[in-house]
Amino acid sequence: MEPSIEIRNLSFAYPDGRQALREVNLSVRPGEKVALVGPNGAGKSTLLLHLNGILRGEGTVRVMGQEVAEPHLARIRAQVGLVFQDPDDQLFSPTVFDDVAFGPLYAGLPEEEIHRRVAWALAQVGLEGYTERISHHLSLGEKKRAAIASVLSMQPDILALDEPTSGLDPRTRRRLIGLLQELPQTMLIATHDLPLVAEVFPRTVVLDEGRVVADGPTGALLADKRLLKAHGLS
Repeated sequence: MEPSIEIRNLSFAYPDGRQALREVNLSVRPGEKVALVGPNGAGKSTLLLHLNGILRGEGTVRVMGQEVAEPHLARIRAQVGLVFQDPDDQLFSPTVFDDVAFGPLYAGLPEEEIHRRVAWALAQVGLEGYTERISHHLSLGEKKRAAIASVLSMQPDILALDEPTSGLDPRTRRRLIGLLQELPQTMLIATHDLPLVAEVFPRTVVLDEGRVVADGPTGALLADKRLLKAHGLS
């Protein structure tokens, strides 16, 4: 079966010269849930931003068999739902409905289908009845769920989430974990939340200084105290 995500020899440096990724190789199967962990500056967020072409490095990134480059970018950006760490970077419309409807509207879907998708996406994240709420008046947890709904409305094949539980209170975090467990999409997440990783993600990839230093079953990696300590995860 063709991988949902295939990354080969990916390297990337920011304009200031900082090398963020170094010869990264990663393959993710359809339906697989994979966690990216590592210290701050390891390259986790940078890697996610390559999945829909926001960043372009040296090497090859393929999504659903297509290289992340023109003329495939529009299709790939519909297939990859990227959720930023700060939901305020994602929510820019007056109301929750407008934010969640933005993708389907931009895709030219009929009005009836747009309303159907918005209702479905909000139900998935437990925000039924929020359509007329002002996005920037929501709590952090509500904003994070609205941001996830804004990508679910495009019915993506892949979800890429950057620190989805950061800043959440325990109750909201628990609700988000339940959502991530239920969603069927292929999932790649960047996080420092190791209990979340243990509960939801069967496979974990450890990044440090832009390199993959470990890749395997989550239980085995999280039980390796020497590995965790060596890479700032203990």
